[in-house]
Amino acid sequence: MLRARLEGETVTSTNDASTNAPQARPGQPSDDPEYAANLRRATLASSVGSALEYFDFALYGLMTALVFNVLFFDQSDPAIGLIGAFAIYGVGFVARPIGGLVFGILGDRLGRKWVLVVTIVLMGGASTAIGLLPTYEQVGLLAPMLLVLMRILQGFGAGAEQAGATVLMAEYAPVARRGFFSALPFVGIQAGTLLAAVVFSVIALLPEDQLLSWGWRVPFLSSFVLILVALFIRLRLRETPTFVELERHDQVADRPLREIFTRGLPGVVVGIGLRMAENGGSYIFQNVTLAFVATAGAGAFLANPLDRGVATWGVTIGSLIGIFSVPLSGHLSDRFGRKAVYRFGAVFMLLFAFPAWWALSLGIGWLAVAVIAIGIGVAVNSMLGPQCAMLPELFGNRHRYLGVAMARELSAVLAGGLAGVLGVSLLTLTGGAWQVMALYVAVIAAITTATTFLVPETRGRDLLRIEDAVRLSTEEEHTGIIITEARA
Repeated sequence: MLRARLEGETVTSTNDASTNAPQARPGQPSDDPEYAANLRRATLASSVGSALEYFDFALYGLMTALVFNVLFFDQSDPAIGLIGAFAIYGVGFVARPIGGLVFGILGDRLGRKWVLVVTIVLMGGASTAIGLLPTYEQVGLLAPMLLVLMRILQGFGAGAEQAGATVLMAEYAPVARRGFFSALPFVGIQAGTLLAAVVFSVIALLPEDQLLSWGWRVPFLSSFVLILVALFIRLRLRETPTFVELERHDQVADRPLREIFTRGLPGVVVGIGLRMAENGGSYIFQNVTLAFVATAGAGAFLANPLDRGVATWGVTIGSLIGIFSVPLSGHLSDRFGRKAVYRFGAVFMLLFAFPAWWALSLGIGWLAVAVIAIGIGVAVNSMLGPQCAMLPELFGNRHRYLGVAMARELSAVLAGGLAGVLGVSLLTLTGGAWQVMALYVAVIAAITTATTFLVPETRGRDLLRIEDAVRLSTEEEHTGIIITEARA
């Protein structure tokens, strides 16, 4: 056992898992019935929450490109309505870091479980309320104002939801298979996105007057069922072993916000860089591509726009691929390391950017479906799989929730939130020039590719450790301290 004192704290790491007390490990032996039951509950609790969040967000994105721009804005200028709809879509991303900050602090001080209970109610309740909103024709400017309010509440809850699910599973998962198990709840992301695309494809079959009068409301109102299911599961969940260990040793952070801006800032910065291509690419391929190929009328980008139902099949198939590619890439990161798998996804997106947008510009239905499906299912999700374990591994135990939340949600604003409004604005300003969007995708992919060369390998890191991986890596280079990581 090797020990080192960094920043006045004692840090211990070991290669001998047997020397640790059972409750002190993020993962217990697989033949422990109690641990196995808690692992199943954690996986289910995280998966249902992820499914609800991405069902709502993917559905909102689909509605933004094809419905909300008509219902919530004056139609005297369709292009302004489309930009306005995507701007409100981006408001949810602006609210997410605030929610991540508030609930991240609470998650590091009070525990992971109860924060996840609160966020699912807040996020799901706001999403359900969207289905009850009046339209621009009914109440004028009050309609987009109410939509903004619901997006703020939705984003506020979602800001801590995914960070909580990520931390929860990483802290419960067996160390040697942490990449795989941490990726499993994010199958819920694909399931939620898939469900949203299928639901939207079905309601898109309605006559346009019925779709715009009542059909669009049904999916939002039905999300109430998912709220009840997720709430029931999470109330039965136990606190994570790593947070229990913090409480047992009286190490819970009194000021996690101060810690994250003093010790944890390098981890937040590299986390943002890692997320630029994954998060930005996700929303570009889910939403901006649909606006590009399916927008009709005066604001159309293509001479012969595709039918909106055809275009959404790309999202559907991409999400179906993701159900397999996310856990697969998580598993591969357990074998070959987080960095190698993550870098593959970033480089793939970089090389894919220009051929993809050129193909979309041709306006061929099956080709557009294939491009969107590959962009989501392969390019984006081959980064999402290793990211599920990598982000929690970047941060120390005392401020892990807040660190993951800040890295995820600040990147969600810079990458995901800007993707819609900036992408559509660029297309509008250039008359639908596909090259600008190809360059946009290539730039964010290049940022993430470069970041993979700056971040340390985190596979198998002991999540009971107090110091961050990025900070520790820098200190080791300058002090020569060697700390052997646990490989359970």
